[in-house]
Amino acid sequence: MIQKYQKTLNRLNVLSDGVLILLCYLFSAWLWLDVIRQTEDNLAALDRITGKGLFIAIVYAAWTVALLSAFRIYRTSRVHGTGRVYRRILAGNGIALVTAASALYLFRLEDFSRGVLAVYFATSSAALIGKRFFVRLLLRKIRARGYNLKHILVVGGGDLAKRYKENVDARPDLGIHVEQMLTPDKDMLAQLEGALYGTGIDEVIMALEPTELFVTTDIIRVCEKCGTKISVVPFYNDVIPTRPTIDTIGNLKLIQLRTTPLDEPLNAFIKRSFDVVASALLLIVASPLLLAVAIAIKMTSPGPVLFKQQRIGLNKKPFVMYKFRSMHVNNAQDTAWSTQTDARRTKLGAFLRKTSIDELPQLWNTLRGDMSLVGPRPEIPYFVERFRETVPLYMVKYQVRPGMTGWAQIHGLRGDTSIPARVEHDLWYIENWSFLLDLQILARTLLGGMINQEQIGGSGRAAL
Repeated sequence: MIQKYQKTLNRLNVLSDGVLILLCYLFSAWLWLDVIRQTEDNLAALDRITGKGLFIAIVYAAWTVALLSAFRIYRTSRVHGTGRVYRRILAGNGIALVTAASALYLFRLEDFSRGVLAVYFATSSAALIGKRFFVRLLLRKIRARGYNLKHILVVGGGDLAKRYKENVDARPDLGIHVEQMLTPDKDMLAQLEGALYGTGIDEVIMALEPTELFVTTDIIRVCEKCGTKISVVPFYNDVIPTRPTIDTIGNLKLIQLRTTPLDEPLNAFIKRSFDVVASALLLIVASPLLLAVAIAIKMTSPGPVLFKQQRIGLNKKPFVMYKFRSMHVNNAQDTAWSTQTDARRTKLGAFLRKTSIDELPQLWNTLRGDMSLVGPRPEIPYFVERFRETVPLYMVKYQVRPGMTGWAQIHGLRGDTSIPARVEHDLWYIENWSFLLDLQILARTLLGGMINQEQIGGSGRAAL
């Protein structure tokens, strides 16, 4: 049904992008040459946005669209998040800009303004992203009213099939309608083939339980025979990541269940480089505060300035984590969490913990490579051994460097809070990492995430 119009809509999408890019160039040329630079010879400026300039702009628009296509921008999906699409638009547009600037330099096209290109990048990126935002918004409103529906046939008689239907029913804006559900039995294949011979089904969703997998090959064969697309909800759905990686050995496909964006060398390099530069600068800038806190701790309570504790880090390797000592020396430091009114805190320590100033020595851990500025919080070995047996997927977070702050922390999950909730947030961060996400977490930490829920009053001397 919807396949009938999809190719036409895709072509219109590509064409409209090309027109938008061309218009953005003409607008940028006018803005830069006539408004910002105020070119005296308006006829010369006009020639630069028509004639040879217009021809180059058309070539540039075609090149940009080709790059966007290579980044799979025109692959239609009702369930993909917008963030990934927007990032790909910026990446494709950025590469187009770099190649255009390189061409200007190599061919010495002096009369083709580089300033125009800079303004163009901003306007075209905004236009392409804005177009998708409003089109997506419009389509969701249309689909929520029962139009432009994608008709689905679900094969499966267990919990996975029911959960699929419940999830799409809860999102009417996706425009996915479950037309029929078939339970694997002796008549199922005949019913499936009969349903697919017509034009009423756009796609088959195979959501089989482990006991139903014996019909997998036959279902795929029928779908291919009838020319119908098929998607699979794997029976290991609850442990598979959002974007698994598939490798091949000969004709065998290997699904990597726990690959992350930080497995890519470039991503890991970007994150580590930022950690080194930022932690070094912060240590220098904060050095007067660090010295003042150290003196205050030494003057107000007996014991060392720094609290040193073994934590578990990247690849389950132990390391020594540093904090300003905020408690009286006690025997429970390696087997007990602090609480909001912990009696072990010193008066100064209560303030340091409330404002997270006690965490600043971890900048040294970050500079050394034990930690990152952003990541899951590391835990002491005692609790790691407990949680690895009782909390599903708990150990996955140790595939990345632990952080001073993180996605869980800015959502209030620190200290004595739900471990499963923390793990859920940590896994989301690991699977969806980006440099921009790290910057967002750091910004939210600085704008309020450093003040926690611990109470300053009520501290006292703990029994040793």
